[in-house]
Order: sequence, then structure tokens, then C-alpha cells
Amino acid sequence: MPRPPLPPFARIALTAVVAGIGTLAFHATGLPLPFLFGPMCACLLSALIGLPLQGFGQVSVAGRTILGVAVGASITPAVLARLPEMAVSIALVPIFIAVIGAVGVPFFRRVWGFDGATAYYAAMPGGLQDMVIFGIEAGGDARALSLIHATRVLFIVTLAPVLLTQLYGSSLSNPIGAPVAALPLVELALMAAAAWIGWKGGERIGLFGASILGPMIVTAALALSGLVHSRPPAEAILVAQFLIGCGIGVHFVGVTMRELGRDVAAGAAYVVVLAALAAMVSSLVTWLDLAEGVDAFLAFAPGGQAEMTVLAIVAGADLGYVIAHHLTRIVLVITGAPVIAGIKRRAGPRG
Repeated sequence: MPRPPLPPFARIALTAVVAGIGTLAFHATGLPLPFLFGPMCACLLSALIGLPLQGFGQVSVAGRTILGVAVGASITPAVLARLPEMAVSIALVPIFIAVIGAVGVPFFRRVWGFDGATAYYAAMPGGLQDMVIFGIEAGGDARALSLIHATRVLFIVTLAPVLLTQLYGSSLSNPIGAPVAALPLVELALMAAAAWIGWKGGERIGLFGASILGPMIVTAALALSGLVHSRPPAEAILVAQFLIGCGIGVHFVGVTMRELGRDVAAGAAYVVVLAALAAMVSSLVTWLDLAEGVDAFLAFAPGGQAEMTVLAIVAGADLGYVIAHHLTRIVLVITGAPVIAGIKRRAGPRG
């Protein structure tokens, strides 16, 4: 007689235990970013061996608001004054996206045999959830899109720290924030309010990426007004890392051997393509003296916005520069991808 499935609360509890063990193991062995990579690796391995894990739902979404507040707190008058300096570099983002699309769509269509809608949205370097939703509306394969984008994020988040340390000499030991006890209660309250109001207010008006962009906008207003002077406490950033790591790992729950051999393999192979394209653009930016090497690398690394925010913080990168480029990429992909897809559909099979 088959064993009855675990209820949701038990699956969530199991996920928390597995992630906690992974965090402790990484911390005990001195591995980098234990609160991000510990839960990510533990949940990934557990998912692949068939443990019935489940994500934390709205708690994970709430964790992203912490990163939104961190980014918003870094938007100061000095950063805004530097926007004209970033213009040339930001202008490369739409070209970068166009090249990715021109290479990526045939890659998934002809090399891996995906249908047109799935190939198109698998190639676009946008947010996982947005690309899956758009892909479903266009008639694409939701499961394949989810696994391909989850694999993209997994591999980029895993490889980026290695490249940062080996190629750029980054120690990934930049202080992520002051301890909670060192921050004024008034600022803590303002940051908490900004996180909640920005998140829920953003959802109410239909803002894409509301859990990050909403808090970012509200906190930026507070920072520019001189009411907030620091990013969220270190403890909050660690919680956000923990939740992001769990989220990446649990995406692979229930994956089959067929999906590993096609969807996950295609996503992994595509990371090599993306890495080559990103390396060329970031090298050009550095050669033109538009940014430091670490900043250019993180600005054009086509990972998730939340994950790149975490890496930018621990690498001590120019957070304003990095996020300005990722926001441009996400906005262009989310607004432009459905439009281009519609044009291609109307053009027919030859288009």
C-alpha cells in the first residue's frame, strides 16, 4: 500500500530542517556564503533524491523585500548624480538582450528541439516566474521553462562566486550590514514599514517584481530624504540569503530523469552560452573604462535580481551600478518579450 503524502506543513518543516543542516555544514567547514549555498545545496540534493520538500510560500516572497530595502538604501544623491556616467554602459543592455535572443532562441529550437514558444521564453534572461507565465500564455511548456530558468539561476549563482574570487580577487567577505543592535530603532521601523508598504502597495498597482521593486522605491525615497542611512541589519540579510537558497533548491522537487536529460541539461548548456556573451560585454565595459571589473561582471551576469543583489553586497560591488543594469534588463525583457513574441506569431512560421 503506497505511503500517504506528507501534509504541506510537514513538507515545509522538512525543508527547514534540511536547509538548516546544509547551512550548519557549510558554516562548520568554512565554505563561502553558508546561508545561501548551504540551504541551496542541501535542498537541491534532497530534491534530486526524492525527498518531498516544499517552499516557504509567502515567507520567501517576504524575504525578498529585505533585498529591496537594501538596494533602496543604497540609492543616495551621490548615486543619482552618477547616472549620466552609467548611461553608455546601460545603453549596452538592450543590445546584450537582443544578442541573447538571437543566439538563444535557435539554440533551444534547433539544438534541443523545443517548440517555438518554449524556446523563445527559455532564451529570455528575465525573471523565472514572469517568463513561465508569459510562456504558458503563448502555449509553451511550463515545466520545461521552470526547470530551464531554475537551472540558469542555480548555475550562475554557483559559478559567479568562483569567478569573482579566482578572476577578480574578491574575498566575498564584505560586511553585509551592521548588527541589528547597532541600528536605531526608528530606522529599523522605517525599513520594516518600507518593506511592507512597498511590497503590498506594489502588488496592488500591479508592479512587476513588487516584493523587491516596491520596497526599493519606498526605501530610496526615505534614503534620499535623509531618513534612512543604512541597509537592513546583517541578520535580515542572512535570512534573505537562507530563503533564496531554499527557493533555488526546491525548484527541482519531482524532477524526472527525462527532465534531467533534456530540460535541466539544456538549461545548463545555455549557461555556457550566456557566460560567453556576458564575458564579452563585461570585458568591453571594463576595456572602455565604464566600470570596475567586479561591477561590470555582476551588472551583466544574467542571474536573478535577488541573487545578484546578494552577491553584489558580499563582493562589495557598486550596488547602485549593478542594480541599475539589472533593472534595465528586467524591465526591457518583461515589457518587450511579449511584444516581440506577438510580432513573431503574427509573422507566421517563417517569422
